[in-house]
Amino acid sequence: MSGHSQFNLLTQRRFLPYFTVQALGAFNDNVYRQAIIGLLAYMAVSSRDMGLYANLAPAIFILPFFLFSASAGQIAARMEKQKLIVITTSMEIAIMSLAAVGFLLQNMVVLLVALFCTGLQSTLFGPVKYSILPSVLKPEELTGGNGLVEMGTSLAILLGMICGGLIFQVAGSHGPQVAAVCVIAMAVAGNTVARQIPKVDAGDPSLNVDWNIVRASRRIWALTRQRLAVRNAVLGVSWFWFVGTVLTAQLPVYAQTNLGGTQNLYIFALALFSVGAGVGSMSCEKLSGRTVEIGLVPLGAFGISAFLLDLYFARPGQALAAGLSVLQFADAPGSWRIMFDLVGVGLFTGFFVVPLFALIQSRTPKHELAQVIAGMNIQNAMFIVLAALIGIAVQRYLGWSIPQLFLALAIANTLVALWIFSIVPEFFMRFMSWVMVRTLYRLKLHGIEKHIPDDGAALLVCNHVSYMDALILSACAPRPARFVMYYKIFNVPVMRWIFKTAKAIPIAGAREDPQVMQQAFDAVDAALAEGELVCIFPEGALTRDGQIAPFKSGVEKILARAALRGQDVAVVPMALKNMWGSMWSKQDSRLRRMRVPRRLRAPIEVLAGEPVAGSAASAELLEAKVRALRGDAA
Repeated sequence: MSGHSQFNLLTQRRFLPYFTVQALGAFNDNVYRQAIIGLLAYMAVSSRDMGLYANLAPAIFILPFFLFSASAGQIAARMEKQKLIVITTSMEIAIMSLAAVGFLLQNMVVLLVALFCTGLQSTLFGPVKYSILPSVLKPEELTGGNGLVEMGTSLAILLGMICGGLIFQVAGSHGPQVAAVCVIAMAVAGNTVARQIPKVDAGDPSLNVDWNIVRASRRIWALTRQRLAVRNAVLGVSWFWFVGTVLTAQLPVYAQTNLGGTQNLYIFALALFSVGAGVGSMSCEKLSGRTVEIGLVPLGAFGISAFLLDLYFARPGQALAAGLSVLQFADAPGSWRIMFDLVGVGLFTGFFVVPLFALIQSRTPKHELAQVIAGMNIQNAMFIVLAALIGIAVQRYLGWSIPQLFLALAIANTLVALWIFSIVPEFFMRFMSWVMVRTLYRLKLHGIEKHIPDDGAALLVCNHVSYMDALILSACAPRPARFVMYYKIFNVPVMRWIFKTAKAIPIAGAREDPQVMQQAFDAVDAALAEGELVCIFPEGALTRDGQIAPFKSGVEKILARAALRGQDVAVVPMALKNMWGSMWSKQDSRLRRMRVPRRLRAPIEVLAGEPVAGSAASAELLEAKVRALRGDAA
């Protein structure tokens, strides 16, 4: 695993053609939209007509997401995915051919009709864009794959805007012809590459498509809300689009008024944000240890607010100069702080949105995923429109400056983040455990995403080395687990809040407190009956010599009780390696344990083995499997 890089995916047919197609699509969309602006300037239309287009074009493009997302989600669930991608890219060729006619005739009506069709094509492609990933990637590759997709999309949008804006500047009187050729060529390239994508089975081939837009939209909307974590992840993605829309919509005027620059400075500011978003997206896999680490989401949310807040204080008023080039701006006092803030906002948006996409994909059944993505797209479109309307309203009717809007956005982002995390404490709890574990240790994970099931009941059994074991495992598991832990550890100050938020189950020995023990077995049985993950330490206590003690019979009682209900619970053996000797283990006396860790950022390993059917499991068998996983490294 140490030699793994998410960029290896770019050398594999299962990912590279798909990645290239989605990047080419984003690139071409933005070449097209910027080329229309260039055509308007070439035609020397009035500023009033230019303003009309600036307000009309986004509405035309976003309208199909409201009208056709429900149908698109059902089609994406029903059809084989590679075939659907080929169909949508073939549509793009036809649409861009129409757009080419609009450029050659210099006819804005034709170009706007083509823009609506481009929005329709994006609506159809959206559900398959994200629903295909869990089918072509391994579970441990989801975060890295999503990071690459978000990085590719950000850079493709940026490069598309730059190239589209340069067409009429470079080609001059031949601009309409060059624009026509470019958009068709990119569409043909996308369709050619799409044919290299391997076939991917439909999520739900028996689904009957409901063509009633209102009824289907309401049903798909309900799908996004069935699972609490998914519902709030979808809300988080929509909020990301809200923040991004407000921010990027203000950048052209902000670059001119508050930074004192030209159009080139706007592109430079957008490039800083896009590069930051790309780096943040790609960093998620490394920071998460190749798991779906939603602990990064609060980090991203509060990072966005911090940099937006600093962006306000960096330049609260108008610029003292005008017409600055990029180099002149970079030499001006205070400019580096603004550039750092723009990169920072982009960086933390990557931390925020990539784990949310990965969570939606990992927690949603594959037969529902395309429809959930479609429902999310409807909500995203509503948030984008709302962001545009609010941005216009607060500036026109309240007289806010753009820096003041950034300040309000920072405050609103913090409040929304706190609200989401209060509804689903799992986000913030994972953040706390992620910070603590990643600060103290360097984790290497083996088989976690592969062997821990994405849904349904399972019992995790692991050796018990230190007081940090539950926290480490909770930071590694791809979904929440209910930990059964000794009640005295459960009641450790500070840690108690984390354990309680994580719905850990305290247990005591039969001689210490029979009632607590019985309540623990009842809680474990209820959790398994609800399809949850439960993790126990069958040794019953921390190891005192670094060796694995014999597993007690409690695990067999848990499985037998589930069997009486007719549930055969899968058991996943797990092992912690290299934790013996930490300040949290019992290698030293209590006095010597009260010290600074002797190995800060010590490397530890967490391993998971093949699941064992509950009907075939015994304490002795599970103990042997955990011993084999751990080997000689305590």
